[in-house]
Amino acid sequence: MKVVRFHAPGDVRIEDAPEPTPGPGEVKIRVRNCSTCGTDVKIWRFGHHHIDPPRVMGHEVAGEVTEVGAEVTGWQPGDRVQVIAAIPCGRCDQCRRGRMTVCPNQESIGYHYDGGFAQYMVVPAKVLAVDGLNRIPDGVSFAEASVTEPLACVLNGQELARVGEGDDVVVIGSGPIGCLHVRLARARGAARVTLVDLNRDRLDMAAALVAPDATVCAAETDPVDAVLKLTDGAGADVVITAAASGAAQEQALQMVGRQGRISFFGGLPKDKPVIALDANLVHYRELTIVGANGSSPAHNKAALQLIASGAVPVADLITDRLPLEKALEAFDIVSRGAGIKVTIEP
Repeated sequence: MKVVRFHAPGDVRIEDAPEPTPGPGEVKIRVRNCSTCGTDVKIWRFGHHHIDPPRVMGHEVAGEVTEVGAEVTGWQPGDRVQVIAAIPCGRCDQCRRGRMTVCPNQESIGYHYDGGFAQYMVVPAKVLAVDGLNRIPDGVSFAEASVTEPLACVLNGQELARVGEGDDVVVIGSGPIGCLHVRLARARGAARVTLVDLNRDRLDMAAALVAPDATVCAAETDPVDAVLKLTDGAGADVVITAAASGAAQEQALQMVGRQGRISFFGGLPKDKPVIALDANLVHYRELTIVGANGSSPAHNKAALQLIASGAVPVADLITDRLPLEKALEAFDIVSRGAGIKVTIEP
C-alpha cells in the first residue's frame, strides 16, 4: 500500500509499505479520508519530539472497518468509523477524575502510532479501550467525519471558556479552527461572533463560508479599537485566540469585557512562549483565562453528533480534496493558507 511517511524534518516521503495486520485487540480500517492540519505542516518542516521516525503521518481519520482482531467485539467489516487522535490512558488520576485531555500518559495517532495518511491503518487496542472508535452516522460522509477531531478540540475549548447563550464572541484567526469556532459559538447560542485576522484574503475567504456577524482585518485597523466600538466600549464576553500569536493573546486582554473569558486556544512557538500580561486587568475586571489542549473521546462523540445533526456544518469547509500521492501539495496549501480544510483521500 501507499503511505505518507515522515523520516526527518523536511524529509516526508510517499512510499510503499506492507499492509498492516491487526493484533488480537485491534481493528484494521480502509482509510477513506484523513484531513490535514497545521500540525502536519510543522511535523513536515521541524519534526516532533513525540515522533520516532519513520512514522506514517495523519491524525484526522475516517474510514471503513476491513478486519477485526480475535479479541474485538462490537465491530465488523463494513462499519464506517471515525478515530480519535489523542489517546488517554484511561487509568491515571487525571483520567479517573474526567480530565482525559491532560492525561500525562497520552499518546497520539500519527505520532506514537502509524496514522491515516495511508490506504490502510490499524486502530490500536488502546483506542478501543477508551471508547475512541466512533460509528459514523448515516448521512455523514467520510470527509465530514474526518473533521470530527478538530471540531472536538474546538468543543473542548468552548466548554472551558463557557461559551453560551447571548455571548458576544471574538475569534482571532480565520483558519479552519477559527471557522469551526465561529460555527460552534453560533450553535451554542452566541449573540454575535466577530472574526479577526491579519490576512485580508484569508479573512474574506473564511467569512464567505462561515458568515460571522462582523469581520476585522487587523492589518488595516486596530482590532482592539474595532471590537470596543462593536461592543459600545464594553468589550467582548469571550475572546478565542485561534492563532499561534502572542500579539493576539495580548490583544485579547485588551478587548475582553468585565468578567470576560479568554481562551488561549492556539499554542505559541516554543522559542517565544512568553507574553506581556497586565495582571491588574485580570484582577480588577475579574477575567478568566483558560488554555485548551486537544480533546477527549467524549468530545469526539459529541462533535460527530454536532456534524450529524447539522448544528455545525463542515462539508463546505472542505475546500480541497487530494489523493495520497499529492500529500505534499496538500501540506503546501495548508502552509500558504490557500484553502480552509484540506483532506487526503487515499
